[in-house]
Amino acid sequence: MDRLWPADGAQQVDGDLETFYAYPEALQQPWVRVNFVSSLDGAVTVHGSSRGLSSPEDQRVLGLIRDLSDVVLVGAGTAIIEGYRAIKRKDDRTERRRRLGLSDVPPIALVSNHCSIPPDSPLLTNAVVPPIVLTCRAAPADRRAALLEAGADLVITGDAKVDLSEALAALEARGLRRIGCEGGPTLFGDLIANDLVDELCLSVSPLLTSGSASRIATGTPAEHPRGMRLLSALHADDSLLLLRYGRMPE
Repeated sequence: MDRLWPADGAQQVDGDLETFYAYPEALQQPWVRVNFVSSLDGAVTVHGSSRGLSSPEDQRVLGLIRDLSDVVLVGAGTAIIEGYRAIKRKDDRTERRRRLGLSDVPPIALVSNHCSIPPDSPLLTNAVVPPIVLTCRAAPADRRAALLEAGADLVITGDAKVDLSEALAALEARGLRRIGCEGGPTLFGDLIANDLVDELCLSVSPLLTSGSASRIATGTPAEHPRGMRLLSALHADDSLLLLRYGRMPE
């Protein structure tokens, strides 16, 4: 993988991706890193799934970001559509995370206003660590009870919908500050609207798709659009661009 930006120093980064994607050191509050893949014309899915846009290099970076994160944050709808399963313990993952002082496997935190994750989902039945379900007071009581019985760590914030600021505070209270968010578009849009995004890792797939697929963020517009600055740009052999943007300094 070649580095296009910053342009100084060594251009090959394949052996140093861990340093390249490292979270800031000594975090004092949650840091939300959002990771998405998009087509050249802005589609977030092909035939209803992001898998048609992804590539081995994109998957490599996705796995690395998971390994560097305290917790993986994802919307329940995306988890269901994309067929999410619990993150497994692997030798290389365990070695890296132990070396970095992290738990062997990051938990998955699911944002679900309606507790829509089935209790028999592989996210619960095959989990090394229990998933965290971030829901609200309006969620049906029977669904909440079923997820608790299935072993989920249930966190209730907000009344009619999940209060994301409270949800991040609940994750921080569990020692989970490095937050790797994998979407979907509604969750990303809500994070933007609440000005909670610190970093965006955007893989631009060299495909033109057209159609009616969603953009990577949807929902209520931000009252004040958040300025971002380019932190890095990588180029993979398959013409994939891996862009990383951070919050513009205040």
